[in-house]
Amino acid sequence: MLVIGCGNRDRSDDGAGVMVAERLRKLGFDARILTGEALDLIEAWSGADDVVVVDAVESGAPLGKVWVWDGRTEKIQGSLPISTHGFGVAEAINLASILDCLPKRLRVFGIEGRRFDVGSEISPEVVSATEEVAKRIADENSTRSTSFNANPILTFNAE
Repeated sequence: MLVIGCGNRDRSDDGAGVMVAERLRKLGFDARILTGEALDLIEAWSGADDVVVVDAVESGAPLGKVWVWDGRTEKIQGSLPISTHGFGVAEAINLASILDCLPKRLRVFGIEGRRFDVGSEISPEVVSATEEVAKRIADENSTRSTSFNANPILTFNAE
């Protein structure tokens, strides 16, 4: 399993994906940290069969809410939360789908943020959500089956 944490720790809640990747690295996962730019994501998951992407999102939902969806079957746009990056995760998935280079298994976790200012501290609710997401990914990896049978969008609050 390859975990890709997107974001920037210097931009407060935008560091959510980075925090998850750092936590999972300590547990021995192949976890990479990227800014979330589409072409970097496609290159990073090239050749990987099982990928998890974690990024901060901003949709107006409660701070710390976690969105989860299957990146192979669900379009990540429209009413779904959007990344804090310009040409980011959703665009990477859409482009990779067109180019037929999506991983065989792709899950996306979006952690709802609110503050994205340079130099601000990460919100406590987002910190809690990163801990829950890291635990969920680690647990899923240890008990994983060969197929992902979750609902397209599952949400939970990390409170």
